[in-house]
Amino acid sequence: MLTVYVDFKTPGAYLALAPTLELVDRLALKVTWKPFQTVERDVPQLGKQETVGESHRRVRAASQRALAVKYAAHQGIDLKFPDRSGSTDLALGVLAEIDGDSLAFIRAAFEAYWQAHADLDDPAIVQDLIKQSEAAHSGDLSNARATLEASQSNAEEIGIVGAPAYLIKEQIFVGREHLPWIEELAIKECQEV
Repeated sequence: MLTVYVDFKTPGAYLALAPTLELVDRLALKVTWKPFQTVERDVPQLGKQETVGESHRRVRAASQRALAVKYAAHQGIDLKFPDRSGSTDLALGVLAEIDGDSLAFIRAAFEAYWQAHADLDDPAIVQDLIKQSEAAHSGDLSNARATLEASQSNAEEIGIVGAPAYLIKEQIFVGREHLPWIEELAIKECQEV
């Protein structure tokens, strides 16, 4: 009924997890979790002679981070950005390969990235996340990147452009701010069934 696309390095996806799960639990929705690779940019350093455009990008990036920290505090999360945005590709590929419930893996991956600033592209760390979460995954990481690439292509073909993204009733919503509208659609769909 509801498909949710996430990238573990995206602060919006991390902050969307709790409200999304609350909605899923409250409405007893069936949810499918899928990976989506995003590009996260670090806050540019202040230049000696930056252009107006460079200044705008730096101030906007810093403002977006400050807002994410505020929203995290509202959820009781002490959000600390890593010094540099890391890659999460291997863990995202594993997410695409998990057979069955992947929520424990998702929680562990978000926690590892945002609290420990773990490299989710490191095979040893990803193996540990699989084991820790008891995910239904063989532990063979050799095809994970190819699986992610195929999953990414499929997501882009249907119109997914960022994470978190939600697909419900053939409608796509990007961002957790759309959860009230998603709830309305889910309630309407449940009433139609």
